[in-house]
Amino acid sequence: MLMNHVIQKRRNHRAGVTLIEMLVVVTIIALFAAIVGPRLLHRGDQARVVAAKEQISAFQLALGQYKLDTGGFPTTEQGLAALRQQPQGVEQWHGPYLTRDLSTDPWSHPYVYKFPGDHGDEPDIISYGADGQPGGTELNADVLSWK
Repeated sequence: MLMNHVIQKRRNHRAGVTLIEMLVVVTIIALFAAIVGPRLLHRGDQARVVAAKEQISAFQLALGQYKLDTGGFPTTEQGLAALRQQPQGVEQWHGPYLTRDLSTDPWSHPYVYKFPGDHGDEPDIISYGADGQPGGTELNADVLSWK
């Protein structure tokens, strides 16, 4: 009986986690987060740029269909909303040309639409990036339909 009590005590003693073991585990997790975290955040920012480019491509495709139906692109005043709702005075509109309502860019800023554009015969569509302001570098760089 005494022997069983001693064996049981040893098992209970070994079953616990010491404070030092817990600190080692927490330190390892913190180091991992410090090394991997910024890389993952950067990938998320890159994904936003890719998403903005894809959305602009979808707008361009819808604008091409709009032009085929109506004979021209929406004016700057009509904007991208003309892809979802028929503008007044526009004949042969067979939309909506987008399956979903217009969305903001991945940074929650509205896309800028301009027609006639400054870069050829196509409309200009711009996302101003993370800062929502023209120009910028890296994450604040503009995503442009003509580039």
